[in-house]
Amino acid sequence: MSNVTPLPSRAPQTVFDRVELNAILNVYGRMVAAGHWRDYAIDLGTDAATFAAFRRASERPEVQVMKVPALRNKQGMYALLGEAGAVLKRGHELSSVLAPLERKLLKLVEA
Repeated sequence: MSNVTPLPSRAPQTVFDRVELNAILNVYGRMVAAGHWRDYAIDLGTDAATFAAFRRASERPEVQVMKVPALRNKQGMYALLGEAGAVLKRGHELSSVLAPLERKLLKLVEA
């Protein structure tokens, strides 16, 4: 019992914190209620975290919200990517990056 072998250290993982995930899931839940999305996936890597929303599980994601901490001081660590992978919005604040998705939820109400 005198030989103690330390476990190998894992590389640090990039994750969404509770506030970020709450904001993303708030928009996701409203899009599901509106009938736009049906499924989601979360990918947590060493350099980026991605939340992808799908119309159907068998398709490519309609949108992806990415968090890349390495871009914090440059373009902003949050990015909204479209279905083709093009960057739709990039910024330092998650709320401004999610704004185009909020606009999809607005409906014209007749008086």
